[in-house]
Amino acid sequence: MAVGKTTIGKLLARELRLQFIDSDQEIEKNAGADIPWIFDVEGEEKFRDRESSVIDAFTQREGILLATGGGSVLRKENRRYLQARGIVIYLDTSLDTQIRRTEKDKKRPLLQNADHRKVLAELRDIRDPIYNEVADFKVFVGDSNSRKTVSNIIRQLKDNGLVQE
Repeated sequence: MAVGKTTIGKLLARELRLQFIDSDQEIEKNAGADIPWIFDVEGEEKFRDRESSVIDAFTQREGILLATGGGSVLRKENRRYLQARGIVIYLDTSLDTQIRRTEKDKKRPLLQNADHRKVLAELRDIRDPIYNEVADFKVFVGDSNSRKTVSNIIRQLKDNGLVQE
């Protein structure tokens, strides 16, 4: 959460000549409602069902870069889809950066009426080992320029033989 997946994803997709797709935006488009509404009315479990459906559908396509929500890796089938059908990049950042980027955000259901530091730390504790298991490689975003982060990702993709020069 709040690592810059959309900003970095769009830039990276452009550099790699891929179509950028954000799973959260696709969920909202398909539902005709925003994610906070889906959480409020349908609950997190139904949101995760929608998320799994979107991830399954888009990971079967070629020529895309799919940015997924932070909790998508909690479901085993999503981890399987992502690992088997693509290259997974784990964008990481510091807890302080996440807190700073979300402090005024009213659209993140898991942070509503909650202590951001506590919730983000708990999510990190649960999700970090899963992200590390699923990812082909990890990139620390921090406060660096998005273009620098994209250059770093492209270098790692090339170094690992995952994209051509």
